[in-house]
Amino acid sequence: MINQIFLISSAYLIGSLSFGIIVSKFFNLSDPRTIGSKNPGATNVLRTGNKLAAILTLLGDILKATAVVKIAILIGLNDLETMQVCLAVLIGHTYPIYYKFKGGKGVATALGILLATNWILALSTIFIWVIIFSIWRYSSLAAIIASLFVPIISYFLNDTSYILLTNILITALILFNHHENIKNLIKGVEPSFKN
Repeated sequence: MINQIFLISSAYLIGSLSFGIIVSKFFNLSDPRTIGSKNPGATNVLRTGNKLAAILTLLGDILKATAVVKIAILIGLNDLETMQVCLAVLIGHTYPIYYKFKGGKGVATALGILLATNWILALSTIFIWVIIFSIWRYSSLAAIIASLFVPIISYFLNDTSYILLTNILITALILFNHHENIKNLIKGVEPSFKN
């Protein structure tokens, strides 16, 4: 029980590391929480014009989740315990203790979780994101639609019930975090990368 609490707490604390903020400080860029969408994710860091910083932010937010969840799997945690670790690292990213519980929307971190639990699902999700983004040029729309497909694809890939439940909860959190983007998309005022 103590070990389980330690692992879940560690997953949350690692998830709370915001690479958008860390990388921006390293490159002497504006704090991503003060520009654009005010979100510390890779998309907003890209708005600074520094592509390398955006890439490093993306990789950091993905790999922190992949590492944590992969370790949980390798040390032999059962599906329920692994689900708790997955959710802890994602909640840490979204509600980070280091940044007054105001974090990112969880897309990259969710992808990191998928890479650790089912790489076929992760690649399928990336493919859907790329297709949607290529057509409409809205990062948020691509994330929303791709996340909606996650539990569907997970079901058809015969993931265990706990992993499927994890993916449903991940999708729910991603959609919740994008509620303002959904409103903006409906109103036609969502920022895009069309130009």
